[in-house]
Amino acid sequence: MSDGPIPTIVAGLRHGFRQGITRPESWRRGQLEALRGMLTERAADFEAALAADLGKSGTEAQLTEIGFLVGEIEHALAHLAAWMRPRRVSAPLAIQPASARVVPEPLGVVLVIAPWNYPLMLALSPLVGAIAAGDAAIVKPSELAPATSAALALLLPQYLDRRAIAVVEGGVAETTELLAQRFDHIFYTGGGRVGRIVARAAAEHLTPITLELGGKSPVYVDGTVSPADAAKRIAWAKFMNAGQTCVAPDYVLGTRETLGRLASALADAIHDLYGSAVDRNPDYGRIVNDAQFERLVSYLGDGEAVSGGGHDATDRFIEPTVLAGVDRGSPVMRDEIFGPILPLVEVDGLDDAIDFVAGRDKPLAAYVFSEDAAARRRWIAETSSGALTFGAPVLQLTVPDLPFGGVGESGQGAYHGERSFRVFSHEKAVLSKPLAPDTLGPTIMPPFTVRKDRLVRRWLGRLR
Repeated sequence: MSDGPIPTIVAGLRHGFRQGITRPESWRRGQLEALRGMLTERAADFEAALAADLGKSGTEAQLTEIGFLVGEIEHALAHLAAWMRPRRVSAPLAIQPASARVVPEPLGVVLVIAPWNYPLMLALSPLVGAIAAGDAAIVKPSELAPATSAALALLLPQYLDRRAIAVVEGGVAETTELLAQRFDHIFYTGGGRVGRIVARAAAEHLTPITLELGGKSPVYVDGTVSPADAAKRIAWAKFMNAGQTCVAPDYVLGTRETLGRLASALADAIHDLYGSAVDRNPDYGRIVNDAQFERLVSYLGDGEAVSGGGHDATDRFIEPTVLAGVDRGSPVMRDEIFGPILPLVEVDGLDDAIDFVAGRDKPLAAYVFSEDAAARRRWIAETSSGALTFGAPVLQLTVPDLPFGGVGESGQGAYHGERSFRVFSHEKAVLSKPLAPDTLGPTIMPPFTVRKDRLVRRWLGRLR
């Protein structure tokens, strides 16, 4: 944990913020550049930490965490001046002469609570937005990814301004104490149970929150697409990070005929990605801890394993597994799987698939493989999800100008790109009107004459 009691850490950051340390564009740029420098100069340290926590290969660590963050920082640096610039808006004729503008200002001291599945990226991606917005921040890494947490606690203070950025390590006790403090924004990524705890704690201080929660992200495949092409993309997106990805495909919907073709195509795709000895493939990760391993293994009996099914508790290894014949009410279909198990669920057709998805909690993402334009339009119009992609699971995260966030049970609020800056900013309304000439007294101030009454009614009529 960072030096000193948590209230002292928060008070120190608030003092730094009130001193105006974080407001200049030069400070924000310097911190973003230093963060980029940390990620590039100490990449080997972070790769080793991610390998220790999740069995990630160096390539996957670069692709999904380190390199992703560097790209996000560079995007912020390229657009920071534009994001910070006040935005002029028009003032109504009735109050002219006057000028109006929206001025983005930092919120203050913010808290970022990170999960374990992408413990580097999901700790630092919100921090990029907080720094760009000019906030002071505490980063709380996940204790379930101890090596990455330790690396962040060691390296962030070496590269970033300690007067404004701090790391607090620890578990439930430390998180509980953090949540008892007053922050100006709390950004939480994780599960819905803890998300509700965060929301209740934030409500005590009327603190705004962003909740990135996840959920069961469905895939729909119809007969208009190549099973082999769809299977390759589904398998890649599902089994990356051993399935421990909040936007991973959670289950697949299709007709019996479509799923029959897709099942064998998925088996081929898994073999192409990881070979025949997946347990010895360095590109395939491991389950984060024993509790998650046992939970996932309990799902293996909820269908017929048409591919995979092997597992080893001593290594926390679960083979990429495709389950056929899965009942809609089975345990594997109740909660987010968050592991390398992919159920295939039979539907009668498009109507049944849309009804099934629309009747459940709104997912963080939905993925559709169909060349039917009418079917695509129906998925857009008749379902609700944080994101909807056609033919490309997970890739919505790579577009900086697309909002990333959930809806309903899958979360509230969105970030990435400019939205990260807006999340951690307050848009202050600024109006300026000269004292002379006085256009208010003769028009909208008492005493109200017949002429003023006529002017007011005419003005209000134009507003309707």
